[in-house]
Amino acid sequence: MAQAWTPVIPDGAAPLYERLLSVLRADIATGALATGARLPPQRDLAYRLGVGLGTVTRAYVEAEKAGLVSAHVGRGSFVNAPAAYRAAEREGPINMAQNISPSIPAASRLSEALARLRKRHDLLEHLAYAPAAGHEAQRRAGAAWLSRTSSYEGVDWRRVICCAGAQQGLALALGTVLRPGDTLLTEAVAYHGLKALALHSGWKIRGLAMDDEGLRPDALEAAILATGARALAVLPTLQNPTGRIMGRARRDAIAAIARKHDLIIVEDDIYGAYAPDAPPPFALLAPERTFHVSGVSKTLAPGLRAGFLVTPPGEAFERVLDAVRVIAYAPPAFGGLIATQWIEDGTADAILAETLEEGAVRLSLARDLLGPAMEPARSEASPHVWLPMSELEAERLAGRALRGGAEVTPPGAPIVEPGLENGVRICLGSTEDRATLRRGLEIVAGALSSEVSERSRAVI
Repeated sequence: MAQAWTPVIPDGAAPLYERLLSVLRADIATGALATGARLPPQRDLAYRLGVGLGTVTRAYVEAEKAGLVSAHVGRGSFVNAPAAYRAAEREGPINMAQNISPSIPAASRLSEALARLRKRHDLLEHLAYAPAAGHEAQRRAGAAWLSRTSSYEGVDWRRVICCAGAQQGLALALGTVLRPGDTLLTEAVAYHGLKALALHSGWKIRGLAMDDEGLRPDALEAAILATGARALAVLPTLQNPTGRIMGRARRDAIAAIARKHDLIIVEDDIYGAYAPDAPPPFALLAPERTFHVSGVSKTLAPGLRAGFLVTPPGEAFERVLDAVRVIAYAPPAFGGLIATQWIEDGTADAILAETLEEGAVRLSLARDLLGPAMEPARSEASPHVWLPMSELEAERLAGRALRGGAEVTPPGAPIVEPGLENGVRICLGSTEDRATLRRGLEIVAGALSSEVSERSRAVI
C-alpha cells in the first residue's frame, strides 16, 4: 500500500528535507511509487521517520513545485503521471537511434531550478550579450564539472570557453587548426556529427584502424606520415559508436606520437562522466596540444546546449574567441545558466547519479536480451552498446528492426573508413522508460535471430 511508504533517508550534508525529496523522486522514477499513488499523510510519515513535521511538509511542497506530485485539499498528495513533467514519447518506431539520457532526472527538477534562478544576483546580466568566452560563473561551473566528472583535475577556468553544446566546441577547436583541403584524422567509425562537420568545412577526413581500446597508435603514425595531417579528433572514453575505452598506456603512446609529429589533438570527452574510473584525458597528458571538449547534453539535458571547450595554453584561446565573435558573437546564456545553477547547488551531481543508476539497469537489460551479439561494455552505465557484424548484416538487422517497430542508428552513419569496422549501435537512454526499452530490445533480438537463421540456411 502507498500509505505504508516509509523511505530510508540517506546520510549526507544536504538538508533533511532535500534528502527526503531525493528519495521520493527516485522512488517515483523507478516505479516504487506508482502513478496515482497517495502519499502518506505528512504527520504520519513524520512520526514513522522520527523527523519534524516541517521537514516532511517542506519535502512535499518542493515535490509539488517540481511536478512530481499533486496536492488536493482534504484528499492528500498523489504521484503525478510521468507525462506531467516530461516530454511525450515521439510517435513512430521505438527510438534507439538517438544517444541521449533519460529525461526524468532533469525534468523533475526543472521547475525548482527556474524558481531558484529568480534569486540569483547575476540573473539580469544574462539578458545582455555574454562575453565571447561566456559569463565567468558559467566558465567556473564548467571547470568544476569537468574536474568532478571527467578525471580532468585542476581545470583552469580561465581557459574554458562556453559553447552552444559540444558540437560547437568541436567546430571551434578544429576550425582554428584546419583549413579547407586539410586532412582530419579520426577513428574508423566515429560520431556522425564529426563527419558532417568535415564535409561542411571542406576537410578531408580519414578513419584509422581500431582495436578493443579504440584508435591504434601504429595506424595513427602511418596516417600522419602518409597525409601530413595536422589534427586528430578522438573520443577516448566510451568511443562513439563502439563504447571502447583507451587505457593509460594507449593514451600515453598517442600523446607521444602527437608530440613527435606536432599533431593537435581535439579530444571529445562528452561521455567521460559515464566512466569515472577512466584514465586521465589527453588534456592532462599532452596539455600543450590538446583541445578538450565536453558538455552536459549527455548527462543533464541536451536542450540546455551547454558545452565547454578548454584550449591549450597560449594563443589558441584568443583564436577561438575570434571565431566565436564571427560565428555567434557570444555563447547563449540561459541554458548554461540552468546548468550552472545545478552544478553549483549539487543538483547536477544528483541528476548524474540517477542517470548512472538508470543506465546500469538498462545496460543489464541489454545484456540479457542481446547476449553475445553485443560487444562487452567497458562501463557499467554505458549509454550505448555496439553489435559488431558485417556491413551487409548490419543493414539487414537495421531494416528488420525498423519493420518490427524499433529504430537503431543507421549502420552507415558512423563509418569513416569503409571496411575497417562495421556494426550496429543501440542507444539505451532515448526511450523514456524501461518497458519501452525492453520492447525495443526484444525487437532487435528477434531481428538478430532472423539474421542468424538466414545465414544458417545460406550455409546449408
